[in-house]
Amino acid sequence: MPLRIIVADDHEVVRQGIRAVLQSQPDWEVCAEAGDGREAVEKTEAFKPDVVVLDVAMPGGGGLTAVREILQSLPNTKILMLTMHESEQVIREVLEAGAHGYLLKSDAGRDLVNAVTALHRNKRFFTSKVAEMVLENVTRNKLRPEVAVKDVLTAREREVVHLLAEGKSTREVAEVLGLSVKTAETHRSNVMRKLDLHSVSELVLYAVRNNLVQLKQGADLSQFN
Repeated sequence: MPLRIIVADDHEVVRQGIRAVLQSQPDWEVCAEAGDGREAVEKTEAFKPDVVVLDVAMPGGGGLTAVREILQSLPNTKILMLTMHESEQVIREVLEAGAHGYLLKSDAGRDLVNAVTALHRNKRFFTSKVAEMVLENVTRNKLRPEVAVKDVLTAREREVVHLLAEGKSTREVAEVLGLSVKTAETHRSNVMRKLDLHSVSELVLYAVRNNLVQLKQGADLSQFN
């Protein structure tokens, strides 16, 4: 089965460039294109691709709104955000929306194939400049200091953190661990309460800081193993 991809950007020349790069890969197919957020949602629901490459700033509700709507109806779809912006606020908003990767347009020629490959393998991917920002965030210790993980979380809860940080939904966590969705939701709630975390971005940074996932500086930010 080919890897099926949708490309959403409001600039046709950008879409054409992305399509050309993606379709140069064996067994990769760009099954549809979209020029705004609403069309991206409609095309994704119609074609059910494996990966969506989605511009952050688009008309029709914008990329972040599209991410939320896509994942609500198709939670297994992997979404790579493509943007010119590298601000910390945008990064956090992208993580909060549920996207699995963040690629600067300036890095797309070099890293687009690696990014889509990472998402298809259920890993996260952040462009190199964003990876550096995340590392700086970790180094600055922006989140409150935590006590040793082993003193806070059970082994099962550590597994849940690892899977959530990889970008899996609560339903996917339940499937991987052989739990009911309700039990997985309970574990997630307990983790957030114990760690005093309130968002996905905080959870990802916590997992990085405590070596629950591995963060490599460079294009493969979230090659979480």
